[in-house]
Amino acid sequence: MNVVSNKMSQLIVLSAIGADRPGVVKDISKAILDCGGNIEESRMTSLGAEFAVLMLVSGNWHTPTKLEKALEALSETHNLTINLKKTGTRTDQQDCVPYGVDVVCLDQSGIVFHLSEFFATRKIEISDLLTRSYAAPHTGAPMFSVQMAVSIPASMPIGQLRDDFHDLCEQLNLDSILEPVKG
Repeated sequence: MNVVSNKMSQLIVLSAIGADRPGVVKDISKAILDCGGNIEESRMTSLGAEFAVLMLVSGNWHTPTKLEKALEALSETHNLTINLKKTGTRTDQQDCVPYGVDVVCLDQSGIVFHLSEFFATRKIEISDLLTRSYAAPHTGAPMFSVQMAVSIPASMPIGQLRDDFHDLCEQLNLDSILEPVKG
């Protein structure tokens, strides 16, 4: 995804981890707003008893310095671990087709490794990854799901890739779907 920004705009990746509590998103987003920043993209989730935030923030040339000071105070007050890193705009991979990957299975170790290894060895970029553990309805069996967005080079023979992917999933006993992203 390309973030639209002008030449005067700064881009900052912000990551934060701390105890899950009401108001953590409000506190972080207020600090960003007060420093002249704007949230371009974000991912936020509860992980165990912790809350994790990952954001792409834009602002003018002095936003990073202001934000660093504001978040340092917030970090001390609320026991948050916060990191900031300046970044540039993302360039989309040329001649790639966006695909979605959905996998569901009984929970077992190594699922993310095997899937990411499959795509990495084929030089296919994973642009987004979401996993979730849950109990199966009725049986309570431990289940695991993976959702990925990948960029497949247009020159890659998709039929062979799909066959290889389904072979891997069959070996690992994974229910899977690999399909182009629509619209």
